[in-house]
Amino acid sequence: MAQSLCKIYLHIIFHVKTNSPLIKDEHLNEVHRYIGGIVNSTGSQVIRIGGVNDHIHLLCLLSSKENVAHLVEEVKRNSSRWIKDLSNWYSMFAWQGGYAALSVSESVVPKTIEYIDNQRKHHEGMTFKDEYLRFLQLYNISYDERFVLSD
Repeated sequence: MAQSLCKIYLHIIFHVKTNSPLIKDEHLNEVHRYIGGIVNSTGSQVIRIGGVNDHIHLLCLLSSKENVAHLVEEVKRNSSRWIKDLSNWYSMFAWQGGYAALSVSESVVPKTIEYIDNQRKHHEGMTFKDEYLRFLQLYNISYDERFVLSD
């Protein structure tokens, strides 16, 4: 085979650090756009970004030349630096160290987009921790609860 072909959808979820200021509503769309630009600059392709003031959901196609850990590192490092420059409110802004990166089947992409688009409504009745644990359980990911959402 002369070509290296790849189509891997990832649903990436990460949270702000416990003592970090939350992202203000007026900056959410701007933060999402900036993160999308970072994802695209790695050769990966952003499909959808959403979330609320304390966390991000990102659906993307992973580039065949990129790996998950590097992609998330680039997104978090560069967006954190950029967010700090938005205003003095964010001078102590930071993302938590961990993340979840979940594979998404092509057939579930529309449902995942809908899920990301409805984050605000979704979190009226569920905490981020409950949502995160539900994803870990749904994907049968082993975890130590002592370190879930720890800084």
